[in-house]
Amino acid sequence: MAYLNPVRHVSFDAHDPYALALFWSRLTGYAVTDEDAPDDDEVLIESGQPGVPGLLFLRVPDDKTVKNRVHLDIQPPSGTRDEEVKRLLGFGARVVDDRRTEDGMGWVVMADPEGNEFCVERSAVERGLV
Repeated sequence: MAYLNPVRHVSFDAHDPYALALFWSRLTGYAVTDEDAPDDDEVLIESGQPGVPGLLFLRVPDDKTVKNRVHLDIQPPSGTRDEEVKRLLGFGARVVDDRRTEDGMGWVVMADPEGNEFCVERSAVERGLV
């Protein structure tokens, strides 16, 4: 029997679900569907691969006020961690905490345009996985 991932979506509260979906689409490479529009209250982006959870952005009126209780750890599939950090800064992310170490290990805590934290770890290439 094939494994079926029980996680269907990872959901994010957002003031502007469409704009936040576009940010995460650029980060992950997941597609925003043609069915989604800028004024939608829910926007889903998906990888197109079976069993990989999509990211769902839901319109909420309240502001984010405290640290996330759950966050995503991003491992770039190519390039380096530092190149990915630079790329994401260009999309509107910001650095929250820099946990890189002199020996090249560690990670960078970043926030998306609405303040949701995520970590950028060493890439698959840097880990020798590809």
